[in-house]
Order: sequence, then structure tokens, then C-alpha cells
Amino acid sequence: MSTFTAVENISRRDVLKLFGAAGGGLALGATGMAWSPMAIAQDRQASLNLFVAIGEDNKVYLTCHRSEMGQGIRTGIPQVLADELEAEWDNVVVVQGLADERYGSQNTDGSRSIRKHYTTMRQMGATARTMLESAAANEWRVDPSEVYAKAGRIHHKGSNKSLSFGELAMKASALPTPEASEVTLKSADKFNFIGKSPRSVDIDAIIDGSAEYGYDIKVPNMLYTSISRPPVLGSDVESFDEIAARKVAGVLDIVKLPVPQGAPLFQALGGVAVIASNSWSAVEGRKALNIKWTKADNDSHDSKAYLAELVTKVQGNSGQPGKVVRKYGNAPTNWQGDDVVNATYTVPYLAHAMMEPPAAVANVTKDSCEVWACTQTPQSTQANVAGVLGLKKEQVKVNVTMLGGGFGRKSKPDFSVEAALLSKQLERPVKVSWSREDDIQNGYYHAISAQHYQAKFADDKVTNLLARTGFPSISSTFAEGVDEPSGGELDLGFVDVPLALESMQLEVVKAKAHSRIGWMRSVCNIQHGFGIGSFVDELAVKANKPCLQMWREMLGKARQETFSDQGFEYGNYGETLADHPVDVGRYHGVIDKLEQLVNEQGKPGKNQGWGFAIHRSFTAYVGIATLVEVNDNSLNVIKSIGVIDAGLVVNPDRVHSQTEGSIIFGLSLAMMGEITYKDGKVEQSNYHNYPVLRMPQSPEIITHIIESDANPAGVGEPGVPPVAPSLTNAIFAATGKRYRDLPLSHHLNV
Repeated sequence: MSTFTAVENISRRDVLKLFGAAGGGLALGATGMAWSPMAIAQDRQASLNLFVAIGEDNKVYLTCHRSEMGQGIRTGIPQVLADELEAEWDNVVVVQGLADERYGSQNTDGSRSIRKHYTTMRQMGATARTMLESAAANEWRVDPSEVYAKAGRIHHKGSNKSLSFGELAMKASALPTPEASEVTLKSADKFNFIGKSPRSVDIDAIIDGSAEYGYDIKVPNMLYTSISRPPVLGSDVESFDEIAARKVAGVLDIVKLPVPQGAPLFQALGGVAVIASNSWSAVEGRKALNIKWTKADNDSHDSKAYLAELVTKVQGNSGQPGKVVRKYGNAPTNWQGDDVVNATYTVPYLAHAMMEPPAAVANVTKDSCEVWACTQTPQSTQANVAGVLGLKKEQVKVNVTMLGGGFGRKSKPDFSVEAALLSKQLERPVKVSWSREDDIQNGYYHAISAQHYQAKFADDKVTNLLARTGFPSISSTFAEGVDEPSGGELDLGFVDVPLALESMQLEVVKAKAHSRIGWMRSVCNIQHGFGIGSFVDELAVKANKPCLQMWREMLGKARQETFSDQGFEYGNYGETLADHPVDVGRYHGVIDKLEQLVNEQGKPGKNQGWGFAIHRSFTAYVGIATLVEVNDNSLNVIKSIGVIDAGLVVNPDRVHSQTEGSIIFGLSLAMMGEITYKDGKVEQSNYHNYPVLRMPQSPEIITHIIESDANPAGVGEPGVPPVAPSLTNAIFAATGKRYRDLPLSHHLNV
């Protein structure tokens, strides 16, 4: 006779332990997600500024205010701080920052964690060092110029005297904080950690399962929920079987969530939430709901028909002219003849499909709320949760867990808003855990798109270019009625390609949104990189020239392009052109290195071919070369080479890793990525019909970092855009067949 045992929630950490995963203790790091230097300072630690606190035990607590999702930022930010501080790396403890506007932007997206904070982090470290040096000078009654910091101690130049950071910390923290102009930053030749690749502070915890992710969070008295959300954007619950759902053991309550009005924003989508004492019961109760949904305006959305409509528009056959967004020179009046090349490229809707779906826990009380979430945007989480609860931002505490991938999906805090709404109603902590199916079918999608390019030749040189792009805008998520991409989206690989031709005219067409559109890793550079990267190769074939040579010719001589008097103001990823110029010379440097590395590989074999593409995004320059073999309509990606110029590099290992990851991500999208809609509903539901690259499909990857003293650029996203065109160009080189519509799984066995 068997007995029934109550269901207990088994965590990822428990699974790893069951399978014997083991690793050494965490060398660096702090598991207390609620720590901050301010809190530490109250426990006899000296807080020298917002990012640096030093204990009397000589431990140096360095705050990372960004979210860690495998990119290594909880190592990179402390590297910069520790270098200027002259800390001993073995004494560093990394502290995860809470949502706090005093940190500046905490949005860990846009490949800007180092790019936007490199100088600030150096100043914070140097400020704390200066205060420690001043404290030592006061102690020894000498001029501050006679002391210096090195390896966690302050030394006196004129004697053997030295004091540890811990011995000076309390006195240093009592001194006035110097202005940024009063501190001296180190010269590059004095760097100890910047430019090096120390062991990731989180690697051991990731390996042994002790790292805490959103899905791992448990708090006392916590309830679990599984939410059935509207399958069509804008639909609502017409009816459901509450009685059947409540019969499931462990189910405690059923809550109907309202459908938001107006633009989607970061609101909860609505639907029905099943509340239970454990996650299994919540999921099983949800299955019994048998929901009937109301009709909605988006019921008729069909992605195949919609894409055909976009293609008609960008080809100029809809009767509606495109809106000119960049123009210089005199465009030809005649686009007919053998000297003209035309091509149209399409990319479907895409989903982020990160390993860990969204998850959040919220505990709402009468006058406060505490959230634990795998969020890329703790401040946006704080603001949106406060807004829906009617609280002030400072009444909402947001604890940032580790993220099992993000790619932009976890910068939308709708899942934390859901947890907060349910916790308020139930008056207990509530955990919202999205399933893989939830993530695939109710996410914020990368926009479906079409791009049309046409070029005119004279004497085997490209002289004129006309291009149009069309896709539903991310702005539609934030405002009703938006039917045209914003300038910030067109800046991403469309208007900002610095080609030197006789004339160029770029246009955008209207496109209405039928789903939640959001940013995904490299955002609109995905479709625009595919378009221009493929078209340059087609022009090279027309002119019977190597692809890289065609890139050199179309880019023209080395210069800094300002796009002046071309009808648009370039956003440049939020950077000034003075700090991050569009430098054609750096394009050429990437091209030259990529060509060299490919030549070293030898000639391709039978049914094989190399493909190339170059792209600038997030102020970094990347070239990708891909080697493929095609036999009996089956694609084998053999090798991929990535060259990146990201300016000054803080942690080379992480740059190599991010470039490798970008190649895997880009190949996944190009070969198999596709979200389709039928009758307003997403047809895919899990990795079986929205696959990501498997190990047998993955190529050998070679990455190269170009050394540079330019300002640090983005790293996490710039490697993605050139991957797809390099792949399709390689297939053409191997087979003579050109594929302009992604994914390739429609054309080849992948």
C-alpha cells in the first residue's frame, strides 16, 4: 500500500546537489542580496562612498549596481573600482546593489554597463583611495603627497611605515568627500586589474548551485501562483471553471486579474491566477480552469499575411510612399537596367528564450513592498510596482537576484507587477514564476520586419543606394496608435551605416503593432544588420569582387562620419560623437584583421564557403566570418570567426565569452528563430518548436579582440547583427543559392 506525500518545491540548487555537482567555496562575493555599503557601514564598516565600504577586518566591500546574467559584470565593475582603490583582490567582497536612484541608471541593457560607468567607477575608487591617503597623512602628520596606496595598504614614502585599509577606514570615512576634480586617476600603465581576466566572482556559486536566481527565492509564509494570461493581446476572461481548479490539492485561491487599458507598457496582462501552497498545485489548478476568452481587435492577426504586407510596402508597391529619414546627394530618377541590384530581406518575430523565465516574489504590507526579482531594471521595477500599488518609490525595496539569462526580456518588470498585485490582494508574499510556455507565448517580441535595398553601379562601383525598412515599433508598447518606428530604432544599423556614395536615400514605412514589441539582444540591429550585411555581399557578387573589398570601397577612406546635413540627428546609443565617433578607420581595422584570420584557415573544401559581414552597434565594431558546408540540402556550420573592436577592454575573458555567446545567439536566430501568429495567437510554446542552437549544430569559434585605447564600447550585443548575413553569404558561396528570408530552417535542413 502506497502513501501520499505532500508536494514540496524542489529548487534548481537541490537538483544540482542530487546530481553531485560540486565546487570550491565562493572565493569572492556576497550571498546577502539585501546588502549595501550603507547597511554595512552601520555594522562598524566604513562607507567611503556609495560604492565602497571597508571593514575593520580589512575586507573591501565593492557594490555592483548592475544585474549579473552571466556577462560577468559583478566581476567587471569591481575590477574598475578595485584598481583605482588599490585594493587587494583577495580582500574584495562584491555587494549587489538594491534599486536606488543614487546609483544613476541601473538598467543592465543596451551594452552600457562598462561603457556608461567606466569613468564614474574609476572616480569612486580613486575618491576612496584619496580619503584613505588623507587619513594616513593626518595620522602621521605629513603632507598627503608623501603617502601612497598599494595592495590594500597606505605607505609613507619617507619611512617603512604603513597602515592597512581596515586600520584607516573609520577615520577616512569621517573626512569630507573630495570632488571628482580633486582626485587623480591612474595612468593605464599602472593598472592592476583593468585589462586582466580574474576568475569570475560568481563562478563557483554558479557551478555548485549556491547562486541565488529569481526562481530560487523563497520567503516565509510564501504562496505560489501560476497565471493563465490572454492568448491574444487585449482579450479578457469570459468564463472559467473555478470549481474544478479549487478541487486540485494545494490550491488555495483563484484571482482574476484585470486586462490593462491603453498601451501595454509594463502592466500585468490580465487573466486568471491560481494560488497554491506549492508550484505543482498552482500549475495543475491552472490546467483545470478551462478558460473561455473574449474576442479582441488582434484576433485576426496572421504573421504570414502581415509580413507579405510589409514586403509590399518596403518594395514601394503599396501606393504609400516611405518617409525619408536620411538623404544626401542626388538620387537617380531611373532605377531600371542591368546596372541596378534589388533585394528584399525579411526577419520574423523573435523571442528571447533565455534559460530562466521571468520570476519574482513580492511582499506587500500596508505602507511598503519588498520585491525579489531576476530583473535587469531594478529602478523600473521599483517605479512600476510603486505606481500600481499607490506607493512612493522609496517605499518599494527591490532585491536583485542572479539572472539565468536576460537578453532584454527581464528589463520589462511586468512579472514583478503581477507579484505585487497578487500579494496586495492576498496579504501574503506571492511568487510568480513564468513557465517556458508563458515566456514564449506572452512575451515582448522582437519585431517582425522587412527591408528593401536597391543600388546602382557605374564602372563596377556602387554609386547610389535606396533602402526602406518597415516593422512595428517598440514605441507602440508605450503609446497607443504608434504605427511607425522611432528615430532611436532607425539609428540601430539603418541610418548610421557610414557608406561613402554619390547619393543615399533611406526611408521608413508604417507598420501597426499587434503584440507587445520589446527590445531584444541588439534590438533593430538584428534586421538591419541582416539587410545591409547581405546586400553588400550581393553587390560584391555583381561586381565580381571579394565581399570585404566591396565593404572597403563602399565605406570609403578612413574618417569620422558625423552625418551632418543628412536630415537626421544621430542618437549614437546615448553617447556623444566626440567620445564615441563613427570611425571608418576602425571598420577597416576589423576588416583587415578578419581577412587575415580567414586567410590563415586555408581554402574551403568541396561544397564549402566563407561568408562575411561587418557591423557597428553600441559603439563597437564587429566582423564575423562563417564557414559552412552544404550537402544534400543539409547545412553544417563548421567555423565562425569574430573580430571585435570595443575600445579599452576591462576584462578580456568576458569579451571573448560575450562574442562567442553572440555568435551562438545569432546562429540560433538565423537558423531556427521564428515566432508565428495565427488568429492572433502565438503558435510556438517551448524549445521543441522554438529551438535554440544545440551542441552538434555549434561551430568551432575563434574570437579576436583588437587592442585599442578608445573609450570602452558595448560588448554584449554588438556581436549578434553580423552573424546572420555572414551565414547566408557563406551558404551562397558554397551553393550559389541566396536566402533572403529567415529562418533558414524554411530552406535547409539545419
